Amino acid sequence: MSLLEINGLKVNYGGIEALKGIDFHVDEGEIVTLIGANGAGKSTTLKSISGLVRASGGEIRYDGEKISGLDPQKIVARGISLVPEGRRVFPNLTVLENLRIGAYLNKDADAVEQEIERVYKLFPRLEERHWQQAGTLSGGEQQMLAVGRGLMAHPKILMMDEPSLGLAPLIVKDIFKKILEINQSGVTVLLIEQNANAALKIAHRGYVMVTGNITLTGSGTDLLNDASVREAYLGTKTNG
Repeated sequence: MSLLEINGLKVNYGGIEALKGIDFHVDEGEIVTLIGANGAGKSTTLKSISGLVRASGGEIRYDGEKISGLDPQKIVARGISLVPEGRRVFPNLTVLENLRIGAYLNKDADAVEQEIERVYKLFPRLEERHWQQAGTLSGGEQQMLAVGRGLMAHPKILMMDEPSLGLAPLIVKDIFKKILEINQSGVTVLLIEQNANAALKIAHRGYVMVTGNITLTGSGTDLLNDASVREAYLGTKTNG
């Protein structure tokens, strides 16, 4: 049984159908990526799973139970955490205060301290800057903080929306290395990424989204080698 199952998911914004009945699944321990152009419905998919956007049809099942329609807080409590696009750190709070906000559902002070240590181990830079206001960090450091805050909820699934957006190539490389480390520590990852090349290189499986539909699926390697994917998303022209 898959850890996360999406069946016939539809989302409408006003009169526009943003998701047209998509199906996909994420198995425990996988990195799964959704790739596609802007406006394909990738962010809407993550927001629906998090409970931030209401589905107009279909269902979302997590660990065998239906979670569509649940409040976002209850979804986080079940073990699904979202790292939003654009980082969205609290600029006037310190690094440590931002991390503690990620654990707001956890009433066990010792467990919260353990999570903070775990995040610091993954991102030593955050420990060095724990006293600093988040708004004064570099873009890469803010992205580390956003990921660290997502991990503070001790999720089974970490969903990430465009983690490499606006970052320098070297920092992007580092972020993807960290995503692999997070996955190897036992966290399942669902990733949305415009940098299809980097995402497919670390993904076990991928899905291609086009205007609210899933048009193609396969292993990360298969999609990397697929001519239509290469031309549309990797900037590689194919012969013939």
